[in-house]
Amino acid sequence: MCGIFGICGNFEINKAREALNLLRHRGPDDWGEYISEEDHLYLGHRRLSIIDIKNGKQPIFNEDKTLIIIFNGCIYNYLELAQELRGYGHRFYTNTDTEVIVHSYEQWGKECVKRFNGMWAFVIFDSKDKVLFCSRDRLGIKPFYYLLNNERFYFSSEIKPILKFIPPKLNKETLYDYLVFQMSLDENTLFDGIKRLEPGHNIILNTKSKTIKKELYWDIKFNVNEERDEEQIIDRLKYLLNDAVRIRMRSDVPVGTHLSGGLDSSTIVAISRIILNNMPLSTFTGTFNEGKEFDETEYAKLVSSKFNTNYNEIILTPDDFKSNIKKIIYFMDEPAAGPGVFPQFFVSKLASEKVKVVLGGQGGDEIFLGYARYLIAYLEECLKGAIYDTADNAEYVATLKTIIPNLKLLNNYVPMIKNFFREELFESQPRRYFRLMNRFSDIDNLLSRDINISLEKEYQKFEDIFTRPGKTSYINKIQYFDLKFHLQALLQVEDRTSMAWGLESRVPFLDYRIVEHICSTLPIIKFKNGEPKYLLKKAVKNLLPTEIINRRDKMGFPVPLNIWAKNDLREFLSDILLSKKLRERGIFNVSVIENMMNSDAKFSRGLWGVLSLELFFNNFLDG
Repeated sequence: MCGIFGICGNFEINKAREALNLLRHRGPDDWGEYISEEDHLYLGHRRLSIIDIKNGKQPIFNEDKTLIIIFNGCIYNYLELAQELRGYGHRFYTNTDTEVIVHSYEQWGKECVKRFNGMWAFVIFDSKDKVLFCSRDRLGIKPFYYLLNNERFYFSSEIKPILKFIPPKLNKETLYDYLVFQMSLDENTLFDGIKRLEPGHNIILNTKSKTIKKELYWDIKFNVNEERDEEQIIDRLKYLLNDAVRIRMRSDVPVGTHLSGGLDSSTIVAISRIILNNMPLSTFTGTFNEGKEFDETEYAKLVSSKFNTNYNEIILTPDDFKSNIKKIIYFMDEPAAGPGVFPQFFVSKLASEKVKVVLGGQGGDEIFLGYARYLIAYLEECLKGAIYDTADNAEYVATLKTIIPNLKLLNNYVPMIKNFFREELFESQPRRYFRLMNRFSDIDNLLSRDINISLEKEYQKFEDIFTRPGKTSYINKIQYFDLKFHLQALLQVEDRTSMAWGLESRVPFLDYRIVEHICSTLPIIKFKNGEPKYLLKKAVKNLLPTEIINRRDKMGFPVPLNIWAKNDLREFLSDILLSKKLRERGIFNVSVIENMMNSDAKFSRGLWGVLSLELFFNNFLDG
């Protein structure tokens, strides 16, 4: 896990090094560079030493030094690939996964990425063919940003280094995406001209002509295998879960795990304990002192005790928020999708004090269908099927009768259900899921009258993704959207909050084999009767305490901003949300914000969106 930065085109070496140094937090252990005056090429690398600490300095080369690589991430099956490549005659001078990528490219060309199991963003310079080969992992765990500007190609692990070379300018179209979804629906960022390489894509750049060819090498497919029964599916899932954790524990430095006390992180802890046997295992938990609705430590301590972990806990305060939230948004590069970025930042800090690698449960909700909104969406489908007598005409994952036992899980989501059922009941599936994902209703009254967002235009962008061919089931369409787009906002948080502290975060659930396995499972099995995480619960029922399996109070790391905004953070938040700069920007209606701050209204998701966006402006657009 590291930071990469590069320029293809004329450059000043000192300025390039200054840009690279902005990634020091990602790679505090070492740095390296490759400079070619002939090819007008600069490749820079900041290293976090995880594998082959002594010899793993980058850039790394092939035998005749015609291929040069800089790499951020980890290829977990590198040992198996290295053995195979040695059989083809390749000679290695390190024991790194980075060198495995170089020789894989040498052996199989651009098809090599299909053999990797891991997370990556890398650039290989082929000095013979004068080509830059850039790749990002299948699910977008590792970031890759780029800009083609005035015959220069810039790329980086984060946006900040690229801003050394262009004045930051707001992309208004992406701003509208953020106001509606709190994330971007395409390759664009909030910075005009700077793009993100999408998950599962490669870029091939001709270094002479500066022409770019972008290719999709992997996508989420729903090629359902109807021959497998539920028992076979669960057995295969058990194997994949264990193997995904096993290969992600490959490291030459200590490895720990996040532990919230929820099903996902507890599963990772349980499997890690089996793999480590009696070796020490450290776990890391964050909490608040504002009451049980903000405190999961009861469950985290239960799991830690059962699996004999070294339990580490951090209690977060309003002062922590006040002192760090602007810095957190700086590390994020763009506004954060939710306030959970704050506690995650501090749990990563806690982990970084004990280990250099941490495993987490990110992706569990998207893969195993754990969000309450999935159940809400299917409740409407069941009502529709019962009223129109169509429930038996298709393979519904649930009927009104079979979904009832799971509705108790929605006890804490009544306001969300009221809002969802208020309008457009029984409209088309994309219209209805758009309504569940649309955050605009939270922010509509907060916007200035000068901001004209076309919700229909935003819906069309959403619908184009939601209705892509290859998915007939409603839950498959939902799962595709969430894995391809909603998950990107969460992975941005995962990457930035860990790398801010020089910590490598690994996410076993996002092993592509698990994703392909679940996506090829019949919807009626993977979301049986509308039960969230049905298959995961079945796979780990003999591993975890029943209290974890049967939890009904899923939290998702809530932050007590409602309480703090009325007390300890009242003045701090008012200084930002009612500031002169915010007024001059003309995006938000300050009088409405002021009324909300002075009333008993909750600190809504809409207000968080305003706060996060304003801190983004402060960091990057206000000079």
